[in-house]
Amino acid sequence: MEKTKSSFTIHVPLQNNKLLEKALEFINSSREIKTLWKVVNTNAIDRLGMSDHGPVHYQIVANIGLRLARILVKNKVKMSITENFKMSAEYAELVILLASLFHDLGMTVDRDDHEQFSLFMANNLISKTLSFLPAEERIIVTSEALHAIISHRRGGRPITIEAGIVRVADALDMSKGRSRIPYEAGGVNIYSVSAAAIENVEIIEGKDKPIQIEIPMNNSAGIFQVDELLKSKLIGSGIESYFEIKAYIKGAEKTLVKEFYLKKL
Repeated sequence: MEKTKSSFTIHVPLQNNKLLEKALEFINSSREIKTLWKVVNTNAIDRLGMSDHGPVHYQIVANIGLRLARILVKNKVKMSITENFKMSAEYAELVILLASLFHDLGMTVDRDDHEQFSLFMANNLISKTLSFLPAEERIIVTSEALHAIISHRRGGRPITIEAGIVRVADALDMSKGRSRIPYEAGGVNIYSVSAAAIENVEIIEGKDKPIQIEIPMNNSAGIFQVDELLKSKLIGSGIESYFEIKAYIKGAEKTLVKEFYLKKL
């Protein structure tokens, strides 16, 4: 059997957070973790015809999550791990990183209910990753990360700021490159077409609210991504009051579908 290799290394802006640095040192050197990511993407891409659910997706979610967290902290929003356990915002960033990198592990088992499977698979891996922490801190961070993982599902109900951030960050990985595999393979449906309509996602500090999300589109079909998918993750996240969302057509509207036939009735 060919040895599993991965040249992909997770990079996030550390901003001198030594906790993130130590966690990533373990994760990036772990053959077990990278093999699980390979299995997840085999199921997602090769077997189900979905977009990437591997390390590229995880890094995007982690980077978005950290960006959101840092804007909120800058705007005096206290992270839940700080409010409830008197631990610094650096620990909140660690929770966000771990949940972002491990939230889809359950797809090695099945797409349906993968969030629940992810809990069991991530628990041991997080414990290994956090071996550098004292027991009490390790247990708190692990528990908070697992809550964020289970809360990212469509009907999830985050009860921490960190979990809400991961839930929204997962939904914000929606730019057109993320739909390339199903769209170019001929998977023409509202999901692939609307994703192809999203040029990119811009996260900036807002004027009226802490976070402004700007979503330039090349086709109005992208509204589906915003109104149906992002909205469903944002509402109930517990952090929706901190966001302002703006989606708009950038330049001339692009034709994405010339004709469409229903294959099954």
